[in-house]
Amino acid sequence: MYVYGFPRQVFTGWLSPIINLDEIIDISLYIYPVESRVVLENLRKKVGQLEASYTINQEKGRVRDPGLEAAIQDAEELRDKLQVGEERFFRFGLYLTMYAGSLDELTQINRKIEGIFGQSLVYTKPATLQMEAGFNSTTPLASDQLQISRNMNTGAISTAFPFTSAELSRNEGVLYGLNRHNNGLVLFDRFSLENANMVVFAKSGAGKSFAIKLEALRSLMMGAEIIVIDPENEYRTLSDAVGGSYLRLSLASSTRINPFDLPQVFDQEEADNALQANIITLHGLLRLMMGGATVNTNTGATLTTPLTPAEDADLDVAIINTYARAGITKDPLTHNATPPTMNDLYNTLASMTGNGPALAQRLRKYTTGTFSGIFSEQSNVQLDNPFLVFNIRDLEDELRPVGMYIALNYIWNKVKSDKRKRILIVDEAWQLMKYDDSANFMFSLAKRARKYYLGLTTISQDVEDFLSSKMGRAVVSNSSLQLLLKQAPSAVDIIAETFKLTNEERNRLTQFPVGEGLFFAGLNHVIIRILASQTEAELISTSPQALAAAREEQAAADQSRGGEVG
Repeated sequence: MYVYGFPRQVFTGWLSPIINLDEIIDISLYIYPVESRVVLENLRKKVGQLEASYTINQEKGRVRDPGLEAAIQDAEELRDKLQVGEERFFRFGLYLTMYAGSLDELTQINRKIEGIFGQSLVYTKPATLQMEAGFNSTTPLASDQLQISRNMNTGAISTAFPFTSAELSRNEGVLYGLNRHNNGLVLFDRFSLENANMVVFAKSGAGKSFAIKLEALRSLMMGAEIIVIDPENEYRTLSDAVGGSYLRLSLASSTRINPFDLPQVFDQEEADNALQANIITLHGLLRLMMGGATVNTNTGATLTTPLTPAEDADLDVAIINTYARAGITKDPLTHNATPPTMNDLYNTLASMTGNGPALAQRLRKYTTGTFSGIFSEQSNVQLDNPFLVFNIRDLEDELRPVGMYIALNYIWNKVKSDKRKRILIVDEAWQLMKYDDSANFMFSLAKRARKYYLGLTTISQDVEDFLSSKMGRAVVSNSSLQLLLKQAPSAVDIIAETFKLTNEERNRLTQFPVGEGLFFAGLNHVIIRILASQTEAELISTSPQALAAAREEQAAADQSRGGEVG
């Protein structure tokens, strides 16, 4: 196919939709410089002819010809710019060769390309009876055998600049990987969007943790603080390498987090509402702790037995009274007092009438029972390290959603207290989306994170569980960045519907190699390949094969050094 006609004016990037088209196309642009002296001489003659025609039309009283007037104006303007060296003149040829698996498919691609060009009033024709010459003209031999060109000046030629793409490349940000459309770099600052939230979906082993750890490492070098909720002990090596704090939450560890802690905020309006906001959060946590989780044997879904309205009302009174006994009221001046603990709430409930004693019994396992200690004492955690990891791998299954909820709330209070550029990574977030209260808390984080200069990264391999909930879909809609790596066939339908994927994108979801997928940033999306240096890969890889190879390499190096010493 060759281009033979252009409109009077073309806009910058008119060729970009063709370059970014997800089809196999060879595109050749031939640009032949023409000496300005020759062009000026031809333009002088052309202007003379046009002005003569214009004069004759006036003398004969004919209706004015806007096309003729425009041609004279354009020619005069071009003469002026060529004369002072502001413009140069060229002959421009544009040819395309399309590839397809069948004639029907080729016809569809042809119509698609003609339609895209037609929207810009750019006219094309197939190289009928000149197919071989057209094919040779689009090979990397620079052999223009068609010789079909159009005169253009510098400004018009520049609009066909070929190195454009559905680019995600900026002057600032971190390198995410390679753009598979055009082999350009995906260099992007997530905080430049309307919000800095990101969701990552992939099946196990597709490279989602690798991609996020790579982003975390590079963002840390660019000045962002990183906080991670790590359910599988995957961030330990990276944390040690950058001098981070690694906090292990388990019944056997010494780490303690008090959910009654209040944020030390400086905004007056938020300070006035700090106690009330934390009480609301405590309600959700305590419903999670005391509601009683059961598993539906038919569907496998996790169900919680909700508190009755009377129980919920008594719990609200107990929380308020517990804070009051510690000297903390709505007055922000009292918020610096030592906060109460879960043991204090237990004592308050036990001393109440009505539902208080029964609720105290349901809370007892977290105060003096099996799960006591970890969430029933004063906090001993400091969030002053730029790389902070909360490891919840060793928490019992029943405690894990509670631990994630409390850790997230503790982090959220710190974020509200001190606004800095931060990224919060929640790995295996589907565990929180199974419960209504923790799912609501995740949605609240996603919705309000931008106000506190926070980017929330939500990672999940259980896509169906995450997107089947209303709050899960809301978290996705409040995330400007999405990374979709290789998916299980059973998850493709719900992902394609949620993200409005094209048929081609949908088909590729199950075929991506490890470390490759769809990357969405606002309205732009590209196919990305995650790239890491050897040093970065050694720090962040969790592949058993890679770790075994690294151990063997280290052992060989140690043995070699031992031989040298001997």
